[in-house]
Amino acid sequence: MDYEKLTQVIRRLALQAGDKIMEIYDSADFDVRAKSDDSPVTAADEAADAIISTGLRQAFPDVALVTEEQAASHAQTVETFLIVDPLDGTKEFIKRRGDFTVNIAYVLEGRPVRGVVYAPARGRLFFTDATGQAVEETGVFDKNILGPVAPIAVSKPDNAALLVVASKSHRDAATDAYISKYNTKDMKSAGSSLKFCLVATGEADLYPRVGRTMEWDTAAGHAVLSGAGGHVVRFDDHTELRYGKPIFENPFFIAYAPGVNLEQP
Repeated sequence: MDYEKLTQVIRRLALQAGDKIMEIYDSADFDVRAKSDDSPVTAADEAADAIISTGLRQAFPDVALVTEEQAASHAQTVETFLIVDPLDGTKEFIKRRGDFTVNIAYVLEGRPVRGVVYAPARGRLFFTDATGQAVEETGVFDKNILGPVAPIAVSKPDNAALLVVASKSHRDAATDAYISKYNTKDMKSAGSSLKFCLVATGEADLYPRVGRTMEWDTAAGHAVLSGAGGHVVRFDDHTELRYGKPIFENPFFIAYAPGVNLEQP
């Protein structure tokens, strides 16, 4: 893989998709439908998917592509592939709460090694550069010209006063029970893959997910967190979270900064 080209392409496509999403988000109204699994989908999900999928297939025709909005892409079994969630946090989008993201990642032999997470309503753009270092870009987000970027890195956590982030739309008793095992200084809620990025920037130390997710929900955020020095492990045995699993479904997981003393489930 040409990582210079990959970085340029996925950054540009995420920004283009974000523009389309915000165009629909800022409109007076938009339709919401239920998919076969009863999860919501909007015109923004579908339009963003079309932009990203077309661009990736043109740029990398020989790399397998898995995307949330194209069920046919879920049938393949692969270890190296591009994976897309064009609008993670659809519930946040529908409620106009802003915590939604565009996610594109490259998985190499089961590990997400490059990715971009763009939160257009929040004006935050995170991605891995060609070396794999996670960065946050600021500025006007020109699609063809890279703006100011700064490397991001996880915190050095204090286990007596941890900063924890959890899901805004999927918070439940099991999550709260697990978090209660830790000494926490602050507890915040966030939607979509932004939670990975908050750990990556040191704004949080720990993000546990005790609930169903799919690989397209997590791969880009996982790549950004890894590029910032963080880890994502399975909830049950604390082994590395891998990708290319059957139907691309994740087990429960924990994302964290090294130094956090992980509790057992």
